[in-house]
Amino acid sequence: MAEKDSLFSDTMDSLMKGMNGMLSTKTVVGEAIHIGDTIILPLVDVSFGVGAGAFQKQDSSNGGGGMGGKMSPSAVLVIQNGSTRLINVKEQDGITKLLDMVPDFVARFTGGHKKSYSEDAMECAKEEMEEMLDDSVN
Repeated sequence: MAEKDSLFSDTMDSLMKGMNGMLSTKTVVGEAIHIGDTIILPLVDVSFGVGAGAFQKQDSSNGGGGMGGKMSPSAVLVIQNGSTRLINVKEQDGITKLLDMVPDFVARFTGGHKKSYSEDAMECAKEEMEEMLDDSVN
């Protein structure tokens, strides 16, 4: 019985090591897109499953396992002029799309007064955004 448990444990350990190399909380999917003073970051939902089994006969031993995963886009983080917006790209209805467009619409009519931000403020915003991304993946 101890050999059977050992075979199962070895199979599970191998699967987990493989999964750890493929995906971690620090995995970045895609790259930040810089357009003028705007930074766009894609955010994704990640799901995965793992299965393993072991069988041992008197003279032979067998083990097997498998895993699968899926990544799908869920939102886009937009940083522009020191302000941050999270735009949902999954299952958007008409009202949500309209609300996402309101700030741009208002900026067109008000002349789009731009505030200038220091490099320190931009660096601080970037660090805050990275922390938010790390927290959202955990």
